[in-house]
Amino acid sequence: MLIVEDQHLLRIGLSRMVSELDDYCIAGEASGGIEACRLAALTLPDLILMDLSMPGGSGFEAIATIKRDTPHTRIIVLTVHHSEDNVREAFASGADGYVVKDSSFADLVREMRFVMQGKCVVSLDAYRSRVGLQGLRDENAHKARLWNTLTSRERTVMRLVVEGHTSRQVGECLKISPKTVEKHRANLMHKLGIANLTGLVHFAIDIGVLALNDDGRV
Repeated sequence: MLIVEDQHLLRIGLSRMVSELDDYCIAGEASGGIEACRLAALTLPDLILMDLSMPGGSGFEAIATIKRDTPHTRIIVLTVHHSEDNVREAFASGADGYVVKDSSFADLVREMRFVMQGKCVVSLDAYRSRVGLQGLRDENAHKARLWNTLTSRERTVMRLVVEGHTSRQVGECLKISPKTVEKHRANLMHKLGIANLTGLVHFAIDIGVLALNDDGRV
């Protein structure tokens, strides 16, 4: 994995702590966006911890470039910023998770492993910043109405998908083909007006289909 952070002491500290984990190996460190893109192309990492505010290009630009060149790489934004605009732009750029820097290292490790399972991570503080309280109520009421347009089978497929199951696993559980699962998934996402898995996870959290823990994991 790569650690991309412009603050030297924080970068070194993260690298040392992650290096002590049995299931992670540090492939490189970068202090800026351009360097991060170069290292990602050379090392093809499975996971990157990415700061947003750095010299040599923004974290958003680096995320988009890395996701284009090495789409298998999972990227967790690790930042002090948790404004709605930053959260939205990070996921729009291709991030798989968004974690604020005041999280504990134990929480970060759990979230890293969670993302490597193909799921999304959003710190609770960052999630709360997405919309105000009244806006959240109004938005969720609309989403509840959309949820009611789904068939029973589409709801079941959605629950399994946002929990991280593949189409093959969902098919085995429901005794249908992966192709049929993909069709249900496409239909339900069309009904909900959602374009990707990240959006589907956020929808599931908002309506209570997927629980968001206090540490920001779902």
